[in-house]
Amino acid sequence: MTAAVVSPPDLRTLADLLVQLGDISPARVLLRPRPGDATEEDLLELLKQKRGLYELVDGVLVEKGMGIRESLLAVALAGVLRAFVLPRNLGIVCGADGMLRLFPGLVRGPDVAFISWGRIPTRRVPTEPVPELAPDLAVEVLSDCNTPREMARKRREYFDAGVTLVWQVDPNARTVAVYTAPEQATVLNEAQTLDGGTVLPGFTLLLRDLFGELDRHGTP
Repeated sequence: MTAAVVSPPDLRTLADLLVQLGDISPARVLLRPRPGDATEEDLLELLKQKRGLYELVDGVLVEKGMGIRESLLAVALAGVLRAFVLPRNLGIVCGADGMLRLFPGLVRGPDVAFISWGRIPTRRVPTEPVPELAPDLAVEVLSDCNTPREMARKRREYFDAGVTLVWQVDPNARTVAVYTAPEQATVLNEAQTLDGGTVLPGFTLLLRDLFGELDRHGTP
């Protein structure tokens, strides 16, 4: 993974900051600690207090957008990935609260991440709360509050850090955009099959099964 310090540009207004973060809502930006001054320690304290899920971006604590449908799809996808990864002992599968330091000052929590043993220096589950690791596969499940510019920025950061594959799951459109570069994607609909590419050879998932999770219901 390339080591690079992420430094925020000179900003004059809150509007400038929101644009830099990807045109996100101000409701997702914490003012304490002051934007620009937040640290990993502040992020970990939020997690410890169970005050929601946040990421550290340019010294700013930014709330992750999540909801019940997004969480349901992330858990379902993580379960399928884990069932493939564990028997083959390929690595580890993490959820959204498994924070990863992509660069100094930049901590992201993909909704689902696969990290191969080869990317972990000790080839063991990391013990530090925020390891400096780029996953092989990062999955982002879109929420209504996510903006196109925010997601474009995330993809750039993932690939700059060394991520090989990004899956962007859209619960509303019931599609998965498979990115092999920040702006290079193949969009699959629920009638198609998702595969693991070169990251997880042999892995396949019928997307109708994944999105079918949204249609489940109890019997009368």
